[in-house]
Amino acid sequence: MVDSQVVLNGQTFAYTFYAIAIILLMGWFGFKLTKEGKGKAVSSGLFYSFVGMLVILGVSLHIITYNTIPWAPMDLNRNDIKPDKSFNITVANHKFSLPSEKLMIDINDKVLFDVYSQDLTYGFGLFRQDNSMLFQMQVVPGHRNDILWQFDKPGIYTIRSTEYSGPKGANMVLKDVVVVQERKK
Repeated sequence: MVDSQVVLNGQTFAYTFYAIAIILLMGWFGFKLTKEGKGKAVSSGLFYSFVGMLVILGVSLHIITYNTIPWAPMDLNRNDIKPDKSFNITVANHKFSLPSEKLMIDINDKVLFDVYSQDLTYGFGLFRQDNSMLFQMQVVPGHRNDILWQFDKPGIYTIRSTEYSGPKGANMVLKDVVVVQERKK
């Protein structure tokens, strides 16, 4: 599975380039339109050619980046995938209740996090030690809230609520409770 940080960096680069191209086009068009003197206006053929190129580029970016989302194949084929581990987590009164003190996971395990809220809408996010987010989902009471994830490298992760659930929600952090390690032989 491609690391979400790699996907984020690639998409940041691609969409920044795309946004700069749009800004330059609009700036060039505005400059030509407001230029004093004998300046020529931009021909409509040239302008619409650039707009067409930007549309094609934008649609192409979406098509290309669609398959870079690391969890998409697992979500699309989730009925055919049996998780190696499953963790049932309950959330109530602004507290996560884990099935054990630490959630131990082996590298390459497919893990199902099944999170149930008993009262409010919360978030369930897994964060790396540098505080960047690995994944997150919304946890709505009365609905199925689960996410299937495959861990492909060792690490220690923190669980945090990623949704506003009132002032107490800011304290919904379980530091270093998910441990991904080399498979024991």
